[in-house]
Amino acid sequence: MKRFFCLCLGWLTFFPTFAEDADSLSKRPRNAHIGYSLSLSPGKLIVMDSWQKKWQRNRNTFAISAEINYTPVPRDSDDFARDYNYPTFALGLKFNRNDVTMHRSPDPAWGMAEEVDYDSKLGNIATLYGTFSRPIYRNRHWMFDYMLGTGIGYGKHKYSRGNNIDNELTGSRFLIYFTAGLHATYRFADDWALTGGVEYYHHSNGALNRPNKGANYIGPVVGLRYMPCWKEIQECRSSGGQEVRRTFKKRIYANFTLGVGGKTLNEDWQLTQFQTPPSSPDYRTGRFRFYMAYSAQADVMYRYARRWASGIGADLFYGTYADRVRDIENLTQHPTPNNQHPTISPWSFGLALKHQVYYRNLSVAISLGCYLYRHMGSNAKEVETPYYERIGLHYTIPSLRNLTVGFNIKAHRTKADLTELVVSYPVEL
Repeated sequence: MKRFFCLCLGWLTFFPTFAEDADSLSKRPRNAHIGYSLSLSPGKLIVMDSWQKKWQRNRNTFAISAEINYTPVPRDSDDFARDYNYPTFALGLKFNRNDVTMHRSPDPAWGMAEEVDYDSKLGNIATLYGTFSRPIYRNRHWMFDYMLGTGIGYGKHKYSRGNNIDNELTGSRFLIYFTAGLHATYRFADDWALTGGVEYYHHSNGALNRPNKGANYIGPVVGLRYMPCWKEIQECRSSGGQEVRRTFKKRIYANFTLGVGGKTLNEDWQLTQFQTPPSSPDYRTGRFRFYMAYSAQADVMYRYARRWASGIGADLFYGTYADRVRDIENLTQHPTPNNQHPTISPWSFGLALKHQVYYRNLSVAISLGCYLYRHMGSNAKEVETPYYERIGLHYTIPSLRNLTVGFNIKAHRTKADLTELVVSYPVEL
């Protein structure tokens, strides 16, 4: 923790107004694009359901974040920047000091799992991330914005049968990170501002390993920001500076997407945790087989603004893990009255509402779908929902006829089902 504070203080020494005197500042060209910020966030781990409530103990967390920011300004003549009211892109480092503990007390719900004589811990997590913050309103002194971001975290204290057996939150050291927030910022000097707000963020495995309950946090945030962009943006608007906008052509297009990814099975986790005797080598193991998963999407989208496109599409899924699910069903479930186990199929099909948010060639894809066909066994009926969510980060390559590459996470009620790499190809209609 001390090293992290030293790193943040060292970062602050690069602030132009601290590192140089007034004479040297006046002699060099002003770079209004680059800023810095330092923020603190005390928070709480969110208990997501009644099962987690049974074993969750302490939930306190404290995070410190340091960021370097880039903000486009009016002289850049950037249509996307104007449409988003000159947003800020940040590259940051977050350190979570987690006082989060878990302990399974004796309970028939845990089956064969035996109580241990210690509390399991989530442990501290360091995260490298990027964010996008869009001002909703800005004047001379106040700014209100929303923020979205993603990144990769590292937590050394993952699930372990030997010394961390009740940590159902994270099953791997490397973690996927998502965040969202709302902020109010007050500018008290030309280039300096104080910010406060509320942020949600999430660490999980993306179903690439088990356990995969995921750690969800929420809490207030306060910070100090160096923002040389603010003065230039405000002066341009106050002086009636021209902001020439190029026309945007609305269009309808079809989008075809193929995905390849994979997951570990919640069924394997449930079997080894609660239905395996302590004498077995697989009792509460942390090693699980990885299964491939494939998907195809066919969407009709309407690009009605430079920033946005919305539409509807059909989603097809194929999971190579269906046979394993069937085997577990045969081991653990009683047959139906006609002496037949429920149908299990590797195929699933759904219809989904799609939305794409663009900034130049970068985009975020969001969808909410409903299964029309899915038979994945009794465990899926308990832990899944009839609807599913998808969120992903994509990049368009104009030189390849706008071919798009990226990754998606598919989830049920924010709990990851699988992670996939995708390739999309649009066709103008």
